[in-house]
Amino acid sequence: MEHLIVLFKSYLIYEKNFSQHTVLNYEIDLRDYQEFLELEIIKYHEITYQLARKYLAFLHKRQFARSTLSRKISSLRSFYKFLQSKNYVSDNPFLLLSLPRKAKKIPKFFYPQEIQELYNSIDLSDPLGERNLAIIELLYGSGLRVSELCAIKTDDIHFKQEILYIKGKGSKERIVPMTDCCSDALENYLNNSRKKLLMKSKSSTKIVFLNHRGNNLTTRGVRDILSRLIEHTVKIANISPHMLRHSFATHLLNNGADIRSVQELLGHSQLSTTQVYTHVSKEELRKVYLKSHPHAKEQSHEN
Repeated sequence: MEHLIVLFKSYLIYEKNFSQHTVLNYEIDLRDYQEFLELEIIKYHEITYQLARKYLAFLHKRQFARSTLSRKISSLRSFYKFLQSKNYVSDNPFLLLSLPRKAKKIPKFFYPQEIQELYNSIDLSDPLGERNLAIIELLYGSGLRVSELCAIKTDDIHFKQEILYIKGKGSKERIVPMTDCCSDALENYLNNSRKKLLMKSKSSTKIVFLNHRGNNLTTRGVRDILSRLIEHTVKIANISPHMLRHSFATHLLNNGADIRSVQELLGHSQLSTTQVYTHVSKEELRKVYLKSHPHAKEQSHEN
């Protein structure tokens, strides 16, 4: 089993081009499964559908969230598919296992006034403030994932066309437009603050965003930056970097963008992933309805 986990990790890294974070989750899921096999004193190739169901019950007893349970079973489906391709097993018992239904969560997003409050909290007299403004502009103005933001290289930026070349999940590439504000903030950071940060590390890197020591900024570093920014705001609490991406999608839909365009901008492979943002736009639709429909206006006046 240990040898197979190592082989599978190499497959995920070098053939599937999965991120380090994704590969780590796969390994965690396989370690849990390995623990179950050892407790049951059975081998990986002896698993049947009945034993797969027993494993799901084993996970339930550990009180994992439904989303985590679903991920763990999906990981094992992929693992056994890999084993089948290498002729280690003939069947994939986890294919027949029903995944727990995920609880539908409405994405949290910022209202425009909260976004403005976040911008106002940035100290632009500080070189790190110039960097932070460029980070916020890209996360909100272009809807990037934090991992995508941290991976941007100087060669990926095309100021003349105001576009970025982004490598997203599964190494899928897409072109992302920049707003004028985003382009200005990014150019200002590259021409000023980034050069000062690079001098601290005395190294050369094409990665755009650097930390206060001049080294490559990590996803955790971005979270820390946003946490410090909200300490200087009045209206905002409980922020996460992904909320800026949620806000990007929600505000586009609220202002009339079609869902297919938003799907393309976000880099979603499935339209259903993008459709979750239509739920948060329903209140805006109601406002448009009350404002535009003659009978709706009459009813609202009467009420």
